[in-house]
Amino acid sequence: MMRIRILARNRSNFSNQRFREEAKHLKCQLQVIDPLCFDIVLGRKLPLLYKNGKKFEKTDMVMPRMGASITNYALAVVSQFEMMGVPVLNSSRSIQHTRDKLRCVQLMTRHDIDIPKTVIIRQPSGLNDAIESVGGFPIILKLISGTQGVGVMLVESMRTLESTLDTLWSLGQDILIQECVKESIGRDIRVIVVGDKVIAAMRRQARIGEFRSNIHRGGIATPVELDPEYARTAIEASKIVGLDIAGVDLLESYQGPKIIEVNASPGMEGIESATGLNVSRMILEHAIHLAEKNKEGTLEQKL
Repeated sequence: MMRIRILARNRSNFSNQRFREEAKHLKCQLQVIDPLCFDIVLGRKLPLLYKNGKKFEKTDMVMPRMGASITNYALAVVSQFEMMGVPVLNSSRSIQHTRDKLRCVQLMTRHDIDIPKTVIIRQPSGLNDAIESVGGFPIILKLISGTQGVGVMLVESMRTLESTLDTLWSLGQDILIQECVKESIGRDIRVIVVGDKVIAAMRRQARIGEFRSNIHRGGIATPVELDPEYARTAIEASKIVGLDIAGVDLLESYQGPKIIEVNASPGMEGIESATGLNVSRMILEHAIHLAEKNKEGTLEQKL
């Protein structure tokens, strides 16, 4: 029986419940484990993981799903599984890329993927030039480590911007100043990419009085038939950061799709409710397929 382990802090959320349900139908053994429960053991050519004082049995596939709760220690656990030769979906390196919004924006720029114009500054003296660079007010402020709409602010004046930045800089936060794509305020598209295919897409609309369209913030989702250009952009963005499973968020601008975020642990509730598709099963089927390929490759190496 195929053994899959999901690394997650919240064992009982909607997504992990759905993965458990689908694992039963696919006749695979699935367990959700808090990555902080592991002890990391290192030695010369001897990477090991212990749990509850016992060496953790080898598994066929590991799926990290930690989202905003991921810590450096949790990333180290993911890396340890990789060092032990266990297939991991997604890799620690790709998760690190998505965790850092600045790094993600740099990767998109390097590979000529369109994004809202973005400026990062550390001194007030550069504010006027920064605002001009992104097209003037209103602008979007983003914390580099925020997710699910947390740490994203719409700012409409220099006075508000200066006071907000003073507070955030005093707390040691690095901030992205980003173009506000006015034609798509309060609306975006979430695309689920698995491997090199788009398997589902929805349009999210913010609730009245809110500009962030995240479902966790009360946004409403509807299915969308994705334009081929948007599908290609989402697939390319996920490849650039190295993700095999990704939730890619795009804005619908007059110039075409603009990437605003690439998520390593997309939630299942919004996308499955909006589209009626069994996204959880499709992801598990992909994980099983990769695990089987890894087993075949390991057997061939032994022969």
